[in-house]
Amino acid sequence: MKPQLLRVPSSSDYSFYVRRDVVLYFYDRWHYHPELELLHIEQGSGTQFIGDSIAHFQAGDVLLIGANLPHYWRCDKEYFENRAGLLAQATVVHFRDDFWGETFLKLPENRPIAALFARAKQGIRLHGPVSEQIKPLMQSLLTLQGPQRLATFLQILAILAESNELETLSTADYPSQFDESDTERINRIYAYSLANFQRKISLDEIAVVANLSPHSFCRYFKSRSRKTYAQFLLELRVHHACKLLMEDRLPISQICYDSGFNQFSGFNKYFKSITGKSPKEYRAVFKNKV
Repeated sequence: MKPQLLRVPSSSDYSFYVRRDVVLYFYDRWHYHPELELLHIEQGSGTQFIGDSIAHFQAGDVLLIGANLPHYWRCDKEYFENRAGLLAQATVVHFRDDFWGETFLKLPENRPIAALFARAKQGIRLHGPVSEQIKPLMQSLLTLQGPQRLATFLQILAILAESNELETLSTADYPSQFDESDTERINRIYAYSLANFQRKISLDEIAVVANLSPHSFCRYFKSRSRKTYAQFLLELRVHHACKLLMEDRLPISQICYDSGFNQFSGFNKYFKSITGKSPKEYRAVFKNKV
């Protein structure tokens, strides 16, 4: 898949870029940039794609995305319905790995940060107390100036580098160089799949969306995503089921059909193969965490 190169704004007044986004919905474009991205999702929920990883995102998530690693956030459908008061909000930090000069990361004291940046090439999600420790520091970056701004950001990176509460998301060998020419095609595929995965999507149907023959589409999709389109749909359905299980409003039998599965036995099989747990076990583990 060939994502869009995003140009991150730069300023001679700052060595790294911080902003707060308050929008109707998040960044539903498959894109990448040479800057690393530290993201705190303050409001919003939906499906995230980071490299070849598919997962549910929700308010409170903190992620570190490596340089040139493609990513895509798609808010849940209610965010596209212009509901009063329903907004997505995030604090975002973009920075180059060498923004403090070419030799800084080579200092012996900074080896853990250099290792963190290497791991971020696969995408990282934070868990537990370290996530809560990072959030107020990220918020302070929006108003800090001068050396205090740099010191606070270095503190954030030091905390992350020493933490064992980090989850790696994408596979290690996911490509990091792309051609921009095919951006629209993959965005059409993603948007259509996310809008329709709860029903059967035929190969002929999605091939038309991609403007390819069915045979060419299969070859194209697998060569870029490292998975078949059928596997991609299974992952979308399972991660939607994860969201519904966490909400704990519906019986598991209804979640099966609301997620696009036609048979309960198949739902249990694929859910366990992807998450490592049965739907019942997954719900119980989430309840215990809460």
